[in-house]
Parts: sequence; C-alpha cells; structure tokens
Amino acid sequence: MSLGAWTELIASGLITGGIYALVALGLNLQYGLMRILNIAHGEFLMLGAYLTWMAHASLGFSPLLMIPLSFVALLLLGLVIHRLCFRRLAATSPNVDVFEARGLMVAFGLMFLVQNLVSWVWGGDLRGYDYLAQPVAFGGAQFAANKLLVFVLALVFSGGLMLLLRQTLLGKAVRALMQSPTGAQLVGINTGLLHPLMFGIGLGLSGIAGALLSMAYTISPSMGEPYTVTALIVITLGGFGSMGGALAGGLLLGVVEALGMHFTNPSLKALLSYGVFIGVLLLRPRGLFSK
Repeated sequence: MSLGAWTELIASGLITGGIYALVALGLNLQYGLMRILNIAHGEFLMLGAYLTWMAHASLGFSPLLMIPLSFVALLLLGLVIHRLCFRRLAATSPNVDVFEARGLMVAFGLMFLVQNLVSWVWGGDLRGYDYLAQPVAFGGAQFAANKLLVFVLALVFSGGLMLLLRQTLLGKAVRALMQSPTGAQLVGINTGLLHPLMFGIGLGLSGIAGALLSMAYTISPSMGEPYTVTALIVITLGGFGSMGGALAGGLLLGVVEALGMHFTNPSLKALLSYGVFIGVLLLRPRGLFSK
C-alpha cells in the first residue's frame, strides 16, 4: 500500500472514531454520574439527525446552524425525561443496584418509543441530503469535505466537554459526584440540580452527534441502536467514568475497525468490535486508560 492509501485508511478510522467518542462521552457522563445506563442513547442521536435533516430539507436551515439547535432541543428533552422518569426512580429505589436495573428497563422502553415515534412521523425510508460532498486533497489522499468537517467538530465538542469538566467549578462538582456521591453531598454539592443537567447535556451531545452524522451519511429510524452498542464498547475500552478514556477509546476503535475491515472483510465490522470488547473485559476489565 502507498503512503496515501495508508493515510486515507487511518484517517477514515479516525473520522468514524471521532463520532464514536462523542456519543460515548454523553453516555459515559450519564452512567458515571448517575448510574443510568441509557440504552436509548443512540435513539436520541437518531432524533438529532432527523431534526437536522428535516430543518435542512424542508426549511433550508444550514446543518451547522442545527448543531446548537439540536443540542438545546435534546438537552431540554433530557431535562423532561429525567424529571418524569429517572428522578422518580431514584426517589423510590432502595439502593443503587435496584435503581440501575429499573433505569435500564425504562431506557429500553424509551428506545422502542423513540424508534416507533420517528418511524410513524417520517417513515422507515433512508433519508439524506448533499452537504459539502466535494473531495478535498489531504496528505496524499482525498476525503469528502463533510467527513473532515464532522471529524473536526466531533473533536472540538469532545474537547469542550472535557475542558468543562476539568477547568470549571461545575466540572469539579461533577467529578466529585463521580468519585464519591456521599462525600460530594456532604460538602454541599446540589445533586438535585446536577443530575438532570448532566443527563440533559449527555442527550445534547447525542443530538450534536446526530446532526454531524446527517451531514455525511444517510439516516434511518434503526440507526441509533448500533451507536449505543458501540458507545458501550468505547466506554469499556476507556474505563467507565473516564472522559479522556472515552475519547481515546473511540478513536482507537475507529482505527481498529478501519484496519480490520480493510485487511479482512467489511462484513466483519461487528465481529471486530465485539472481539475487542470481550478481550478488554477479560484482560483489562477497568479499561485500557483507567487510572
């Protein structure tokens, strides 16, 4: 293989991995802080993709404009869902284990609810639109401009979340709750405010990921579930609760999938992902990047 072919192969894996990381960061934030394993996370990504497609196709809105709008819309929806579902579960569950199990069942219900709602409103056909599809030469290889934009923006928003968690007072409160919920409450951190806010931000990130995906790929009501599974694999790679690990794990998984599909068969993509998942669980159950 030539240098340009290697560059194109690695870069394509990084582009996919950037989306994986962004989706995983939102899910990791929800589980690491509140122990909500939101199996419906990918369905809200799909909802953000459909909102972007509808606004662009019907109203002529730029997909770039829809990125913050999708974030706000999904954040507000997350606040409502947390108030109606998970806050009540937290108040009635006798312990964290019961809350996790009940929350998982609620998330399954949300997954099928959103899937069927989108199928009912927009139908089950593939949707898409052309946006910055012209090729761009880079490093001896050619890439679609929209995919390069998706990768850059995914890294920007992922880095923004990590900066928020590391450099702000809000982020310090979130990290304190992740490390010791009881200790954080003892020093006056308001869990009643942080829990719904972080759940909403997690869904907001999925809305951003959906808006980005719609720029370069076709969308369908069934697109969300594979991204949820992939996000769980990425979180396992990086370590539960580790935001830097989720970013590194997403990029790593994207490159592994790209190399594996190139040298074996594209139909083995799921097998490669699950193989990595099982291997990390057996050899490094706390994740490759956990401290």
